[in-house]
Amino acid sequence: MRRSLPFLLQLLFVVMLTVQSNRVRAENFHVYIGTYSGPSSKGIYLSEFDSTSGNLGPAELVAEMKHPSFVAINPEGTHLYAVSETGDHVDGDRKSGAIHAFRINQANGELVALNSVLSGGAAPCHIVVDHSGKYVLAANYTGGNASVHEINDDGTLGQRTAFVQHNGSSANKQRQEAAHAHSINVDAGNKHAFVADLGLDKILIYDFDANAGTLSPSSPAGVDLPPGSGPRHFSFHPSGKFAYVINELSLTVTAFSYDAESGVLSTLQAISTLPDGITDRAGMSTAEVLVHPTGKFVYGSNRGYHSIVVYSVDENSGMLTYVENKSTQGETPRNFAIDPTGKFLLAENQSTNSVVVFSIDQNTGELTATGTQIEVGSPVCIRFLKHD
Repeated sequence: MRRSLPFLLQLLFVVMLTVQSNRVRAENFHVYIGTYSGPSSKGIYLSEFDSTSGNLGPAELVAEMKHPSFVAINPEGTHLYAVSETGDHVDGDRKSGAIHAFRINQANGELVALNSVLSGGAAPCHIVVDHSGKYVLAANYTGGNASVHEINDDGTLGQRTAFVQHNGSSANKQRQEAAHAHSINVDAGNKHAFVADLGLDKILIYDFDANAGTLSPSSPAGVDLPPGSGPRHFSFHPSGKFAYVINELSLTVTAFSYDAESGVLSTLQAISTLPDGITDRAGMSTAEVLVHPTGKFVYGSNRGYHSIVVYSVDENSGMLTYVENKSTQGETPRNFAIDPTGKFLLAENQSTNSVVVFSIDQNTGELTATGTQIEVGSPVCIRFLKHD
């Protein structure tokens, strides 16, 4: 049958749209993996991830350093910053770890060391770059404090612009004998910083001045968790209306509503990270919490139970409903990451030296192992960087 020219042009247009759509979906990423160094690990590793197939390539060492347990990439994707989770240095009258700056080779993803600064406290365990790309914010676990350093125009780390010390303790005398800042996050507006302090059972809230890089207590200055909770990591919902903290000691996730103007968190619920019927929790704890890019699901990691818990999110209330626990096919999933396309979750098994890839059901949030996994010594942090 003979087709008219308009029909053929329309068909060509549809084909071109389909090809273009496939190109958008076929994204490749450098995957940077922070580790605890030791017999099986020497520092930061680099892998390649194909978001179309879910394939994760073998990991190669790109920066040799001690305990780069957490890394962060600046918004431009040109530089990477890593903590050295130690107390090997002295900063005034305090023990301190360090923060290292690297330039990312845009051709192959390799790292070029630039400089390092003291973190201001011992055992820096979490790090972020603010949304302007001008500052690095770090949480120092043993030091019980948080610090901010400026980023110079060449990507090197400059002077410290803020330092806040936490004081106090809580119910668990073994784990909460003092302040333990475990994570630091900045909201989407770059106006407020949130430090989850495991030792205080509190999320400290600070007003963040993105021009000067300073932190000052907000009003109110924080939100309290039930004694013995042990708040650890914190994640915002993409709507900006909700936030979630995972509690290491009580094995729960607490959901909050969030007022972006004032920085106020209001508690909505606390929900277990374990299935019903688990009564013996000896040796169990939690680690990471992340919201899916669509905002439809929240995920958390269980150590000891060796699983990822999945929740669905009520888009109106922010409340969570339990979906499942999925074995990570290894032990001690300290952290995990969701690829930027939202199609895959990469679970890091610290004790069994593996990163395992799971596909994400876009309707239910449920996880399915893809059969892909790679060997990495003591993996504890993953960050993605898109490349051509």
